[in-house]
Amino acid sequence: MLKVGLTGGIAAGKSVVGEMFVALGAHLVQADRIAHSLMQPGEAVYNQVVRHFGREILNPDLTINRARLAELAFGTATDAGGKRASEIRQSRIEELNRIVHPVVIRSQDEWMQEMGRQDRHAVAMVEAALILEAGARDHFDRIVVVTCSADQRVTRFAARQKIDLETARKEVARRMAAQLPDEEKIKVAHYVIDNSGALDHTREQVGQVWQKLQAEAEKS
Repeated sequence: MLKVGLTGGIAAGKSVVGEMFVALGAHLVQADRIAHSLMQPGEAVYNQVVRHFGREILNPDLTINRARLAELAFGTATDAGGKRASEIRQSRIEELNRIVHPVVIRSQDEWMQEMGRQDRHAVAMVEAALILEAGARDHFDRIVVVTCSADQRVTRFAARQKIDLETARKEVARRMAAQLPDEEKIKVAHYVIDNSGALDHTREQVGQVWQKLQAEAEKS
């Protein structure tokens, strides 16, 4: 079984690339979905997040409003700047990561182990934005980094969030500040997929990487 981490900066196209790998035969889980399940009422992570960030992040049905939580952790484009604001934002991000990351990583590991029990030659892939930032690099045999141009990142984020380009540019800059730049991710990557061009070109790169991953999984 080959354990693969699929990562990249915000709006690089990780999910699209992940779907392409699944179509070829990879087993994939999204760290974001694991985190979402762990933030359901009754879960330990839910209790810690609410205790730290306050009940203002809750919806009327007591589920966590993830957009509101993100605003508290990352700030918004209309937030005041300055060193103090930046320090508060960084502290909130670090606290959220401290609560969530260890449990998500443990769940990812358990999922990959289960995939290995089901098929000892499986390619078990975890899609996660913060694999390197969370210190989870050593949990994987291979790292695949998805990248794209800065302008495309902003355009995709604007379309996804249904906001204007200038707001999207500021939001992307804020969120990217909590992530390693692509250049640093690429330094530790075994494979890099450039998602800047047409989807057909991305799909061609995915196919080439898949052949190598599959061959490595067969040897495991």
